[in-house]
Amino acid sequence: MSKLIVKPAPRDEEGNVLSVTPQSAGWQYVGFELYSLRPGETLQRVTKDREVCLVLLSGKAKVDTGKQSFGVLGHRMSVFDRIPPYSVYVPSDDRYSVQAETALELAVCSAPGRGTYPARVIAPEDVGVETRGSGSIERQIHNILPEQKDADSLLVVEVFTPAGHWSSYPPHKHDRDNLPEESYLEETYYHEVNPGQGFVMQRVYNDDRSLDETMAVPHRHVVLVPEGYHPVSAPPGYDSYYLNVMAGPQRTWKFHNDPDHEWLFTK
Repeated sequence: MSKLIVKPAPRDEEGNVLSVTPQSAGWQYVGFELYSLRPGETLQRVTKDREVCLVLLSGKAKVDTGKQSFGVLGHRMSVFDRIPPYSVYVPSDDRYSVQAETALELAVCSAPGRGTYPARVIAPEDVGVETRGSGSIERQIHNILPEQKDADSLLVVEVFTPAGHWSSYPPHKHDRDNLPEESYLEETYYHEVNPGQGFVMQRVYNDDRSLDETMAVPHRHVVLVPEGYHPVSAPPGYDSYYLNVMAGPQRTWKFHNDPDHEWLFTK
């Protein structure tokens, strides 16, 4: 399997099934974890020097932080309900507790924090919903934590790509700290596929092709994008969901299109 793919592991005693840290990924900023909690189970963490966005992928949970109790959150039972999720932003130097009320799939997205903003709920009505592209590159975007919303480092977005469509396309990259033209952002793609026996295709490649990998990515796997362009394709018969986590030295998404495919924007 590609070194850019992180596969799920057997559920541990805390419910963790996926873990990407800056150390394991070999980069500086982005962390991603996935927890599968059973009803009544609780995940407790101290954020230390990192800010966190808790995304309730499916199920319901009672969420508390060091200073606030947000009560029971959650309303979708599958990411393929295609409705925006409940999420909770937690700053650095704080803590959180997530107690599952139902079976719960919880994404823990993290990046360096400075404690600038207080903890808050990101309710479904706070999530920007947009349709991007048209024809076979049309997909639905849920902007959970875009750069227009308060955070120190994190950018979080989820994308639904219908069967037979392409996403993150035409290909773009954000691997140079060269503002205002382009920002450096590490990125993870957490993929789900419906039906679950399917896969999506993702290519990650750079300009000189020193990195050039094309991967068949199964359900519930993560793809690391340390650099380069990173388009995704959903095969016929299989709908694609992915959750993106991005972070870098500057909290802005300024991307550069692959010049070989930029002509597609003029069609």
